[in-house]
Amino acid sequence: MIGCSISTIVRMISSPYFTASGRQTRSATRAAADALGKKKKPARKHVKIEYESENQDGGREQASDDSKEDVASKKRKKDTSVTKKQSSDWEPANWREQLANIREMRKLRDAPVDSQGCEKTADMNQSAETIRYQVLISLMLSSQTKDQVTFAAMEKLKAHGLTVENILKTPTSKIGELIYPVGFWKKKAEYIKEATKICAETYKGDIPPTVKDLTALPGVGPKMAHITMNVAWGEVTGIGVDTHVHRIANRLGWVKKPTKLPEETRVAVESWLPREEWDELNVLLVGFGQQTCLPVGPQCESCLNCKICPEGRRVTRGKPSKTK
Repeated sequence: MIGCSISTIVRMISSPYFTASGRQTRSATRAAADALGKKKKPARKHVKIEYESENQDGGREQASDDSKEDVASKKRKKDTSVTKKQSSDWEPANWREQLANIREMRKLRDAPVDSQGCEKTADMNQSAETIRYQVLISLMLSSQTKDQVTFAAMEKLKAHGLTVENILKTPTSKIGELIYPVGFWKKKAEYIKEATKICAETYKGDIPPTVKDLTALPGVGPKMAHITMNVAWGEVTGIGVDTHVHRIANRLGWVKKPTKLPEETRVAVESWLPREEWDELNVLLVGFGQQTCLPVGPQCESCLNCKICPEGRRVTRGKPSKTK
């Protein structure tokens, strides 16, 4: 301890790093370090930072760091919306090849829909207004009903006189008798009577010329409206999605995620399918669903899309393909 002043010796003795003898020990050093580490540092107070910016009047206004955070938050939200917009460019893999294969399988056009669909039920010798009216009635009958049954009902209605004027005179009970046994025939008889009255009073004996006005008619949904616009008015406004189109679109993977309702399927498919493909899609897929992609027991082994269809791969796993 030579050369140390008395005050220095006192400080060393009282220091946690040295023993009473003045020698530093490891245990004392560790203990002191632990003690220092456990000391809590006082929390720093939040200091609100303010900035100055020019307002529209050329003066100065203050903008706090909170407002800067709001701006940053809005920017992040904007970036997120851009990302979502970019992700909407999704389209299913192999859809062009799948569609080409369906056209090949449907080239004979010999499914029930090809000879008994709504395009084939109207009397082409009637006036344009009556033809459009008959197309609409055919579609109203077709819901939950096979084409063969709808076609037979339309034949009876035309024999009775399927015009706006004549149906207005016909009792609802008689209409029901004529359209039996289509699905929900009693309710459809009422819908036909009510819709015909609207056509006479609001559209001067013609049918509504827009999807919005068509769906306002009793018993007319989006599928019927879009097909009516296509067949009766010659305008493609959307894809007519019935149970066949709904089922096939989900099986082929034409929807980004499975859909439960036909209208959900329509929106999903229209979001990516080029508009020039909309016109014939309903008839094309309905016939395909009637002959090959059946609701129960689909003929996947003989389908040209067997290897590029998710449902086809699942059904035929381990089975030999019948396609050439």
